[in-house]
Amino acid sequence: MQFIRAMQDPTRFVLLDTSHPGNVGAAARALKVMGFGDLVLVAPRHANVLARAETIAMASGATDVLRRTRIVPAFADALDGVTFVCATAMTPRDFGPPTYAPRELFARLAREDRSVAFVFGGERFGMSNDDVYRCHAVVSIPTHPDYGSLNLAQAVQLIAYDWRQALGGFEVASRTTDAALADAASVQGLVDHWQRALAGIGYLDPAAPKKLMPRLTQLFNRAQLTTEEVDILRGVARAMQSKE
Repeated sequence: MQFIRAMQDPTRFVLLDTSHPGNVGAAARALKVMGFGDLVLVAPRHANVLARAETIAMASGATDVLRRTRIVPAFADALDGVTFVCATAMTPRDFGPPTYAPRELFARLAREDRSVAFVFGGERFGMSNDDVYRCHAVVSIPTHPDYGSLNLAQAVQLIAYDWRQALGGFEVASRTTDAALADAASVQGLVDHWQRALAGIGYLDPAAPKKLMPRLTQLFNRAQLTTEEVDILRGVARAMQSKE
């Protein structure tokens, strides 16, 4: 019977021959923060990997992903419902599917609206050639030429991030504030106050002011000061004047 994915997730992550429980937990966490939840383990070293303490600890709250994770005996069993399979490999094979950098391929896949599986080999040996040959494409994360070794969970995180970005990403929550912006008159009053204070401490020579005050005016305007910030800066000016 075909596996029905949680929340109709069109993306699956497949881990082959995983040895370390911590990587399974960390991979689950990586998927959850990118909004994915379909994880399949193929013949992991530990049959009880999903219940192990290290797995749960490294999942760091992504236990819902672990609860939905399947364990299957063979690679073919992990591909039900998938129409495009991406192998991951550090270096291209001499023979087999074409190799792409993730973003190069993902932009096209996102437009085609495919159900995609990203496949990761075990920690020690990666994916076998036979498993790579089953796939439609290979994605290779660009790394420094002298050291390209990525931890399994790190590789999952990078692929999950780039794929999420190709699908449209998430909006970055911007900081909102109820503080009112200072009006132009308030800012000019601040500039005048600072001019007096700077002259009082000898920093500004009124006879040769050069362009100090216009530059300060531009700085304050770029800062888009709030009324509270204007009050703070005028307090600084008052403190300077008290030292005269």
